[in-house]
Amino acid sequence: MAEKQIVGSMALAEKEYRVITIEATEKEQTAELRVAAYARVSSASDDQLNSFAAQNRYYTTLISEKENWHLVDIYADEGITGTSAEKRPDFQRLLADCRRGKIDRVLVKSISRFARNTKECLEATRELKALGIGVCFEKENIDTATMSGEMMTALFASFAQAESESISGNMRWGIQKRMISGSFVPSSQPFGYAIEDKQIVIDLPRAKFICEIFSEYLAGQNAREIAEHLNQLQTDYVELRGRTWTHKAIARILRNEKYTGDSLWQKTYRTKTLPTKELPNKGACEQYYAENTHPSIIDKCTYQKVQELLRQRKKKYPSPCPGDPLQSMVICGHCGTFLRKKEVNKKVYRSCRKHDEDSHACALTPVPDSEIQAAFLRLFFKLKRTGAPILCNVVSNLRVIRERRMLWSLDIIDLNKQISNLTSQNQMLATLKQQGLIDPDIFIVQSNELAEQLRTAKLQKEHLLDIEDDDVITRTRELMEIIDDGPDFLETFDEELFGELIDKIIVENNTLLRFRLRNGLELAEPIERTVR
Repeated sequence: MAEKQIVGSMALAEKEYRVITIEATEKEQTAELRVAAYARVSSASDDQLNSFAAQNRYYTTLISEKENWHLVDIYADEGITGTSAEKRPDFQRLLADCRRGKIDRVLVKSISRFARNTKECLEATRELKALGIGVCFEKENIDTATMSGEMMTALFASFAQAESESISGNMRWGIQKRMISGSFVPSSQPFGYAIEDKQIVIDLPRAKFICEIFSEYLAGQNAREIAEHLNQLQTDYVELRGRTWTHKAIARILRNEKYTGDSLWQKTYRTKTLPTKELPNKGACEQYYAENTHPSIIDKCTYQKVQELLRQRKKKYPSPCPGDPLQSMVICGHCGTFLRKKEVNKKVYRSCRKHDEDSHACALTPVPDSEIQAAFLRLFFKLKRTGAPILCNVVSNLRVIRERRMLWSLDIIDLNKQISNLTSQNQMLATLKQQGLIDPDIFIVQSNELAEQLRTAKLQKEHLLDIEDDDVITRTRELMEIIDDGPDFLETFDEELFGELIDKIIVENNTLLRFRLRNGLELAEPIERTVR
């Protein structure tokens, strides 16, 4: 019996075991940390520019003095609001580098410099914490690497948001007072006007087209025809370039009281919570109508005649621009020809021309208009409920592709080298100061010069990335805004919304449609036959 036990023990000793190594979750203090800093100033004034340079100098010195710290970069946004993270390009660049694993720790002067929006502040710090990156707020003495730090971050970010909301409230109060007194001058003006010396003046080269729009509408043309005419004139008149004229833009001009010299203020309003959203004012806030606030382009008699004609046409036609919403929009998936409108027994169909001429040439039989429109209603419902993640993913993927393509651009490569060299010079300057090898006054002058050169190089790089922005990204963002602003549910077919979202409809067969969105993305939607 003893011999058997010994043999069994020997067998266990010879058996191989699989060992899993669990890595340490915390790095040793002696390990080199890749540290970055984020700085932001609130305006582009000279004093704030000095603060911008000072923050760059401060963090370069601070990080260089630590033996086990390596400076990755100093990310700085200047002259822009801090209420929304989307408006800060270097903040987004910081997050992108963190996601790529280039940074271990982020230094920030205070929470108000990092964000004035509790939601965005927590989203950013939580994401970085999940990546193993701590954010250190010096003023509040908070390190988000600890749970208590995150709780304190929420508290201080709430204070910062309350401060920003208070400032916004004071600004709204001031604007409202100017509206009541009739002295309010909006920063942006409609086509045909400009701002000179804080006064609204007529932009004569553009104003003549406003007169033509009103005249042509009274002469019998509709908004769509006027828009097409203006688009044709773009090559001849520089005043019309840079915009795509649509029937909706013409309709807004025809209804705008500004052209009579009067002003209706607060047609839209901004929400009080951050980030703010601009919404149409349908009674949520007071409106203010002031007469003779600026020179008129259109006399009030002409304006009233146009309003009356608009009302008459609205009664006569359910849509402000009557026509066939599916005209030249539906394509046969078999032969590629456009489907034409066809009416049989008072029911409207879309029929393939080749099939009508020879049923053997194309197998696609006519599709009822009602089924195509019903499919669009279902598609919009799906986009409203689940479309945002899909379109966001499209934008993210396109950005990644664009950034990878831009990495090989000679201009970007040169700017990256320039930014790297300037950063190295900044670090070397900080080292010389630390060792007492450079005069403090000379250090400040040279540090300011390097900070300004670094800022210019980053702005040039950002500008290059912006002008190379893919048009598909822009169109996708526009689609997201249209869907977000649209109703939660469409009970009936909306011609305007359809035109804004859909570029083409491909009829694959009599049971399946493919909707091509304005950004080129195609989504399939089955045809659900109505059982009678």
